[in-house]
Amino acid sequence: MPIFYPDILQQGTAARPFSYGDKDVMLYAVGIGMGANPLDERELRFVYENGLKVVPTAVTVLADSVMRGVSAAVPDGLRFSTWDMFKMLHGEQKVEIHKPLPAQGGFTFTDQIVGAFDKGPDKGAIILSESKWFDAAGDVAVTLTTTRFARGDGGFGGPADGAPKPHPTPTRAPDMSLDIVTRPDQAVIYRLSGDLNPLHIDQAFARKGGFDQPILHGLCTYGITCRAVMQGMLDYDSESIASHQVRFSSPVYPGETVTVDMWRDGKEIAFEARIKARDLYVIRNGLTRLR
Repeated sequence: MPIFYPDILQQGTAARPFSYGDKDVMLYAVGIGMGANPLDERELRFVYENGLKVVPTAVTVLADSVMRGVSAAVPDGLRFSTWDMFKMLHGEQKVEIHKPLPAQGGFTFTDQIVGAFDKGPDKGAIILSESKWFDAAGDVAVTLTTTRFARGDGGFGGPADGAPKPHPTPTRAPDMSLDIVTRPDQAVIYRLSGDLNPLHIDQAFARKGGFDQPILHGLCTYGITCRAVMQGMLDYDSESIASHQVRFSSPVYPGETVTVDMWRDGKEIAFEARIKARDLYVIRNGLTRLR
């Protein structure tokens, strides 16, 4: 079915309450590889309930039970768009943390399509959605912006321009490069935070998708880059991060080493991630903004 524009911009959900606990926070941290050395007290703060800290990118999974129900909760009376999910790619992800996150808490969640950009019948469409967390006072605590590339849904007549521009990567040598070793069972652990897509655990399913073996979740790689920025540039000060955004480029296979190159300019940390062994980039145009 085609994308109906501008009707798609009215597609969203009613506010829904949700909560998470310290175990959810710790499981996410373990899922992106933290705590592998239990004697590292800096990482222990993210996997131990005594003085527990939250990795900012954990917000991509902490409301997962609500987010899985988003597609089913749409108002009546609109001509909603239906795009081909088999041709849908997760193109970019951004989280903004407006207030430091508690180790456990309750929020209200909303989700809204905020942009649809037509790249042409043979080029697809860019769909921009925005999710917000509201705290008990009604203030916005978190904003998640997701960009998806619908390869089979171009030509719907919407605007061609206006999608967010990626952050330019500095041309100088990185200020720091950090190697993060992923575990062979990294996807097995990470999926327990809520993303149960068989692409990340089922070998036969992965082969049908064109991969030699199950791949790591893109959002796990996203979390790994946040971990690298905290470790390499911020001495694990998670509360100093105001936002973290990336453009996905290629998948990671569990067990590979992810090299994160970083450049700092004041309160902005640009970064990219690559796999040296395969000579390719898995994350492009990354940017962490500090408070």
